[in-house]
Amino acid sequence: MLLKNKTAIITGCNKGIGKSILETFAFNGANIIACVRKESESFNELIADIRNKNNIEITPLYFDLEDFDQVKAGVASIIALKKSVDILVNNAGIAVGSFFQMTPIRDLERIMKINFTSQILLSQGLSRYMAKQKKGSIINIASTAGILGDSGMLSYGSSKAALISATKIMAAELGQFNIRVNAVAPSVTKTEMYNQMEEKARIKLISSSFLQRAAEPDEVANVVLFLASDLSSFVNGQTIRIDGGMN
Repeated sequence: MLLKNKTAIITGCNKGIGKSILETFAFNGANIIACVRKESESFNELIADIRNKNNIEITPLYFDLEDFDQVKAGVASIIALKKSVDILVNNAGIAVGSFFQMTPIRDLERIMKINFTSQILLSQGLSRYMAKQKKGSIINIASTAGILGDSGMLSYGSSKAALISATKIMAAELGQFNIRVNAVAPSVTKTEMYNQMEEKARIKLISSSFLQRAAEPDEVANVVLFLASDLSSFVNGQTIRIDGGMN
């Protein structure tokens, strides 16, 4: 129960890595504000099942990261709940492959808005609340695509590289308030995005890992759990690669 009596905000937690983080945090006793773009019957069933299994609170919250006004309203809704804000996991994002010469600027702007700018906007609002509490942990879900510079990853890789850079700057500025900021950078992970990848690209990424396989979503979630918990109380400003060993 590493997160007992803590409140965690998780974005994009209806599938993939976000869903595994939701399940892992709930199993470890966290009360959760589960943020997704829109309401659905399947998501309501998911959080009801997790809530009942773990005897914790899950509050759904709906806003679209592509709309700054909705993000600001989301922050206001979280603060209005008058709960502690102990953990923020910036997980939501989109992945689009694009070569440099073939990337429409409007597509680049959209991906940067969802994967980076709105994450910063959300973190700004909630970190002010954390600062009043003199505690908090922010975890940004980045990617090895933001580190390695693979061909065909201009939009996605640039958005994740920006998030990695912001992580260190946020950690430097928020440390005085006892707020830690870290990132994780998974490589290819078995999610819907994994299934949508071209087979050649998937094989290339897997073969470049020393373990010769893709990550499972719960393997990423377990590292996020460590960073959210007091076990990592002196870990700050770091980006932890979850890639099975890659050059």
